[in-house]
Amino acid sequence: MGGIRYGVLGAGRQGTAAAFDLALRGQAETVVLIDSDGPAAQRSAERINRLSGHQSATWQIVDVTNQSALSAALEPLDVYVCAVPFVFIPACTRAAIDTQTSMVDLGGHTETVLGQLELHEEARERGVAIVPDCGMGPGLNNTFGMYVLELLEASGATPSAVRLYDGGLPQDPPEPWGYKATFHIDGLTNEYDGDALFLRDGKVTAVPALTEPETIEFGEFGELEAFVTSGGTSTVPYTLEGRLAVYENKTLRYPGHLAAFRAFKDLGLFEQSPLEVEGIAVSPRDVFHALLRPQIETAQVVDVCLMRSVGTGTLDGDGVQVLVELVDRYDPETGFSAMERLTGWHAAIMAGFIAAGSIGPGVHRMELAVPAARFMEEIRRRGFDVEEHWE
Repeated sequence: MGGIRYGVLGAGRQGTAAAFDLALRGQAETVVLIDSDGPAAQRSAERINRLSGHQSATWQIVDVTNQSALSAALEPLDVYVCAVPFVFIPACTRAAIDTQTSMVDLGGHTETVLGQLELHEEARERGVAIVPDCGMGPGLNNTFGMYVLELLEASGATPSAVRLYDGGLPQDPPEPWGYKATFHIDGLTNEYDGDALFLRDGKVTAVPALTEPETIEFGEFGELEAFVTSGGTSTVPYTLEGRLAVYENKTLRYPGHLAAFRAFKDLGLFEQSPLEVEGIAVSPRDVFHALLRPQIETAQVVDVCLMRSVGTGTLDGDGVQVLVELVDRYDPETGFSAMERLTGWHAAIMAGFIAAGSIGPGVHRMELAVPAARFMEEIRRRGFDVEEHWE
């Protein structure tokens, strides 16, 4: 084992999966699970040690809102995975720079990433590497997007469009929405609200969430619905503006899901501003979450994650298309869901690249931090079955 000191801030589902991958494959001397919930952090550390066969995982109680305590926890570390809700990421980024601890995060909020990128020079001068917006989506979906772009260009084709589809679904879809939560409910509402950033006609374009539905055939899963959600493309449209005509991402769900959640949104249940009800100020979103959470959360998520990236272009005057797909399922051996594996392990792989010196100091757009083909080597090394088809 090597001497890399990792930390994971947030000992929830995705953070635990990231810590496991770091302990197993990250040349870790130690992996510290940091959380305000001590028993949860301890359970995660013990689980990781049991599954990995190493005694590298430890735990520590820290409240993410306590900046001095957070900095003290980060200071001994080389790299950490920030697996807390995006509202805490700016302060966590500041702590990373101040303590000279490199960082990757599971962001999901593009405006936050743009703010982090403004700290590039400061991070570079401090010798800190930061890569925001890792995970499954945003994260691995955009790695897939850059990968098909690289494949097209390597073949000599001129790329024109990249279209991404991804979703985490229960293997046995429950009524009435065919959905079970595989991540924090705030993240779900966040991606169903606001606007997505796409490339349309070569220009960055805002497209409202829960719009532009289409039906997608996906192998054994039959017909699924795909629709716009926010945050999934992260900074990629800015990176590829002028290089591609189209770059877009849609979320996959079982049929009927979109209509229900569009109705919730139209009713105003996503609104955060307080509404007065019989003299009491209440946030519609808080009420919505209080009602929805027990309906969609479960102690054990037996899920499947589907990912598809379609790149199109021209080669010698003819149209050409490459399709890359991945299907991953809940792993009964480790107890990790597909969403946990794809989200946590993507972040862990990026943290490993930082630890190995493959990513230099500064704040980097995820899609530019490492060549996609190199990242895909690590995805395949973890046993994920990635299929490629040319047409």
